[in-house]
Amino acid sequence: DGRIHPARIEEVVQKMQKEVEEMIKETGEQAAIDSGVPGLHPEIIKLLGRLKFRTSYGQNQLQHTLEVTWLAGAIAGELGLDVTFCKKAGLMHDIGKAVDHEVEGTHHQISAELAKKYGESPKMVNAILAHHEGFAEPQSPEAFVIIAADAISAARPGARRETIENYLKRLEKLEAVAKEFKGVSSAYAIQAGREVRILVEPENIDDTQSQILAHDIAKKIENELEYPGQIKVTVIREVRAQDIAK
Repeated sequence: DGRIHPARIEEVVQKMQKEVEEMIKETGEQAAIDSGVPGLHPEIIKLLGRLKFRTSYGQNQLQHTLEVTWLAGAIAGELGLDVTFCKKAGLMHDIGKAVDHEVEGTHHQISAELAKKYGESPKMVNAILAHHEGFAEPQSPEAFVIIAADAISAARPGARRETIENYLKRLEKLEAVAKEFKGVSSAYAIQAGREVRILVEPENIDDTQSQILAHDIAKKIENELEYPGQIKVTVIREVRAQDIAK
């Protein structure tokens, strides 16, 4: 009706964007102070602030990050490991979730790449990349501390809203999709649904077909299921020869 001018809309949007950016920066700085990790790169601080607006299974991502940081520091202290390193790795282990809707890859891969980009050591990059089992081998005791701290924060009672029934249904659906394909003898969802391992009948599926099958199952999962992050599809073809010595 003419009372709202387009220029005014743009002005308000720009103002709010500036306010949100300032809020993100302040939140990230406060997170660094609360966790006792000084000297972070300004871009890392911004990414931490963005985690305030991200949830995973109903768990606030910034709160989870701070929990992992505190837990990692406490565990490292008890074990006589590098407390400062573990707290910093805990604070950075999920920063990829701040941009995983914009960048290709799993959140721990993105987190590790960001840490590398902003000058962190190979040991730090490995601790971040290896915090979910099965994607990289932990190369230091501190990397195992991050795995433990992350698991404790995610699994503690009340941390996540997802019920056990929904969780099991999601795993069952994942296995069911894989079992629909001809030549599949069994399928197992592992790593909390981050990977599905498929055993095939070796007499019906050859090595080349195994590659094609993995691709086809991955595409079907993409089209039919809803899930956070990525799911690794592993097809296993095993041939056994047996005889008996009498």
